[in-house]
Amino acid sequence: MTADAQQYAIDVHDLNKHFGDKHVVNNVTLQVGHGEIFGFLGPNGSGKTTSIRLMCGLLTPDSGSGTCLGYDILRESEQIKRNVGYMTQRFSYWDDLSIRENLDFVARVYQMRNRREAVDRSLESLGLQTRANQLTGSLSGGWKQRLALAACMLHEPKLLLLDEPTAGVDPTARRDFWEELHRLAARGVSVLVSTHYMDEAERCHKLAYIAYGKLLANGTSSEIIESQDLATWSIHGEHLSKLSEQLRAMPGVDQTVVFGSSLHASGHDHAALEAAIRQATAGTALRIEPVSTGLEDVFIYLMSRSKDNFGAPS
Repeated sequence: MTADAQQYAIDVHDLNKHFGDKHVVNNVTLQVGHGEIFGFLGPNGSGKTTSIRLMCGLLTPDSGSGTCLGYDILRESEQIKRNVGYMTQRFSYWDDLSIRENLDFVARVYQMRNRREAVDRSLESLGLQTRANQLTGSLSGGWKQRLALAACMLHEPKLLLLDEPTAGVDPTARRDFWEELHRLAARGVSVLVSTHYMDEAERCHKLAYIAYGKLLANGTSSEIIESQDLATWSIHGEHLSKLSEQLRAMPGVDQTVVFGSSLHASGHDHAALEAAIRQATAGTALRIEPVSTGLEDVFIYLMSRSKDNFGAPS
């Protein structure tokens, strides 16, 4: 294991993966720092899950190279698996076992010494002691999520790979989950998490956006926003859907998105965008104002452009 390999928790280059004639991961290069929460975003079918599995040695790439926790993803996948906690999209523990029994089973799989102490420690750290003997099948989504994280952390991994871990979980449970992730990162644990939620994306140290197998953006949220150079105006009032259709046909308007009682219009030609908005709203009671382009504006733009450039997934 070289010093360069230890610089990043994940350091992969030009990863490619095909399933049949479908190019699922297309020349993906990515680095995740130690103690960093790295958000992985993209539409369904974009290649997020496959990319995560390639990075931790669960799948072998058709081409490309890299390291995970300093271990080669092609030759040392077994060492990677022992040092990584992987939380799948779908809850995968046993409904007819209690929380404690599920954790004990996971400890047996990892052949952990002092299993009882490790399980007790995991129960305490995730606030599961009072429910330790409750059957898993009777848990709410938030508590199941907490159990899944406890199981991932049982063997004290250096890296967590979380595949849409908060899907279908209520906002309070999501907030608690993210507070726990930041506590883990403060202790030096690296986290790669895929998500569809923009509020979660904004809580990550860095982000990457993937669509149709291609990595389209990479960096901090402010870096990604700045890289697209989109100006955005907010329009408030009534009949915004009709206005949205009108604006889309006008020069300078690259995107329109309705956010509740307001309409965001964005474009790269800042002067042309403003002229189009002023023309479309002249003589109306609509209120217009320039606003800062947000992360959601940028990712909606990237999603639409990726569909235009690469087509819908087969």
